[in-house]
Amino acid sequence: MTQLHPVQVHFDDLDAMGMLHNSRYALLVERAISAFWADLGWRLDPAQSAFKDVFMAVREFKIVYNAPVLGAGEVLVEFWLERMGRTSGVYGFRVLSADGSTVHAEGHRVNVNLDPATSRPAPFSGEIREAAAVLLREPAAL
Repeated sequence: MTQLHPVQVHFDDLDAMGMLHNSRYALLVERAISAFWADLGWRLDPAQSAFKDVFMAVREFKIVYNAPVLGAGEVLVEFWLERMGRTSGVYGFRVLSADGSTVHAEGHRVNVNLDPATSRPAPFSGEIREAAAVLLREPAAL
């Protein structure tokens, strides 16, 4: 199932032409995904987090720009999990206009769960798998 989160584009996110700077799209995606997990109780401090998995890194980020975001204001970030493996998950996402009619950008992001002691990939916990299940996209019907 996909999630849809509103995110603000601020004046300092714009380039000299008044368009959302290309590097800021990743930040908008990060803000939307982080807000989803924060609402579920995820925190950076393991002692305060609802999940054991708190040390993750982005391994890959791919984005295709379709239409520029012009000016400051609200956009929507739609995201889902394409798949969740043993130690990594692949998010799909789209950055949409506030009314959802324009796809400004789309792509995917790969996160890897890391062992905080070794910085090596570590299996996801059952708790985070259970919480992430609502993000898993249903396979397309053939």
